[in-house]
Amino acid sequence: MGRPATKPAKLRDGFYIQVKSQGGNGVLVRRDTKEQMMLAAEDYSRTKQVSVLGEMRNDKWIS
Repeated sequence: MGRPATKPAKLRDGFYIQVKSQGGNGVLVRRDTKEQMMLAAEDYSRTKQVSVLGEMRNDKWIS
């Protein structure tokens, strides 16, 4: 076991959604294209709470 990280983790480039269970913390789900992200959001929304975060590029949110 080592020391805990001091810098926040960098997110990869892509499109992100946040998936939450009832009363739980969210999990970020990344997809390569906007169409894939929308399909994943539609699939997860049947049983979970989904929020679309947008596109991440070079550690900055685009949309």
